[in-house]
Amino acid sequence: MSFMHRKTIVAHDDVPEDHRLKRTLSWPHLIFLGVGAIVGTGILVLIGTAAGKAGPAMMLSFAIAGVICAAAALAYAEVATMIPASGSAYTYSYVVFGELLAWFVGWSLILEYSLVVSAVSVGWSGYFSPLVGIPQEFATAPLLGGMFNFPAVLIITVIAGALIYGLKESANLNSALVAVKMLALAMFVVVALTVFNADNFHPFMPYGFAKHGPPGQEVGVMAAAAIIFFAFYGFDAIATAAEEAKDPSRDLAIGIVGSMAVCVVIYMAVAAAAIGAEHFSKFVAGADPLAQILRDIGQPFAGKVLALSASVGLPTVILAFFYGQSRIFLAMSRDGLLPKPLALLSSRRNPVRITLFTAVITGILAGLVPLNDLVALANAGTLTAFIAVCAAMLVLRRRDPDAKRTFRTPLPWIVGPVGILGCAYLFYSLPWYTQQWFLIWNAAGFLLYFLWSAGAAKRSRAA
Repeated sequence: MSFMHRKTIVAHDDVPEDHRLKRTLSWPHLIFLGVGAIVGTGILVLIGTAAGKAGPAMMLSFAIAGVICAAAALAYAEVATMIPASGSAYTYSYVVFGELLAWFVGWSLILEYSLVVSAVSVGWSGYFSPLVGIPQEFATAPLLGGMFNFPAVLIITVIAGALIYGLKESANLNSALVAVKMLALAMFVVVALTVFNADNFHPFMPYGFAKHGPPGQEVGVMAAAAIIFFAFYGFDAIATAAEEAKDPSRDLAIGIVGSMAVCVVIYMAVAAAAIGAEHFSKFVAGADPLAQILRDIGQPFAGKVLALSASVGLPTVILAFFYGQSRIFLAMSRDGLLPKPLALLSSRRNPVRITLFTAVITGILAGLVPLNDLVALANAGTLTAFIAVCAAMLVLRRRDPDAKRTFRTPLPWIVGPVGILGCAYLFYSLPWYTQQWFLIWNAAGFLLYFLWSAGAAKRSRAA
């Protein structure tokens, strides 16, 4: 049966010329791509949401989400170097489990990447709009009382143009912008520590540990972890660069593990400094919580510098996920699960059609839907992909134990289950309406698969 068909990876040089991507990225590019994707809306914007759900115990939420993501990152690093092809978790699932599960993971990744681009664009608008004086009604979704989030659509358009122009040029710009963002966060930590007050950490866990509360307003350490999980992923965008890495067997592992290690340290430092500087109740509702903290402690100039740096730095997250989305679409189109013409590249070997299509979809979502709703649903798609990759790593260890592994996950039979069970518990901790929308999305996906994609993929293989 076609839905049990497992994909065989084609060597890079055997991919048709009009579908073949150029190898232009080294491991420093990939680390900056990962850090650029990971450090963004999660720490710059969602730290307020996390504080509202867990209080000072959001430190624990960050730690839990970080450990689960680290387990997934280690599994990604091993599988990515064994299967160095575009498509990330979609391609790994196709090789290990077969077409049907690959479709489910790919459909979830489409949800993840599209919503991340939209969500970060909304987060960027929250910092940028007050900085330049854009009226709130023109920078707020209708569901929150505004007309349309025009700045969010603007930044999506700019990033789409940069990716259409060229990947290597975009990667170099991304590295410079990531450096700006890191300097801004370091400045925040230094300034905030000058007014550090340990009393702000008491009571440490005011809302308890497990998720509880009315639907849509759940609180607790795990409720916060399920949302700020968004703050940690982004390393999976590196895996989508497999065909464009100069030495994928080495560069992918360095990029994935290196970017996660850097970001865990950054997050814990920023979260501790934020809580120590001001009681969490004062910055839970702000669109620019870190800049607000600096203003509240009598550092308005530092607040403006941070807001400006966020406006410059957050587009690196959009660029990384926009890039990843286009490569997921590209891989699924090559396999015939999406229309083949989408996989055609421009004269500069860039997937222009896919990039433009993604820009339209993400722009509509960014303009109309509130940030927290986008983030929660994006997390559902990501958790699905992470579970699939951890499972793929364990299956490959059992099915092909002697295969060459440039990177080997330490303690795989502990790391793999931690990733799987941890992601499953985070999915359970998501808001109930998010879980419902995720099921609806995938029901529609399976319907599309059985009505069109399965037959199209079978005809593509036959051709």
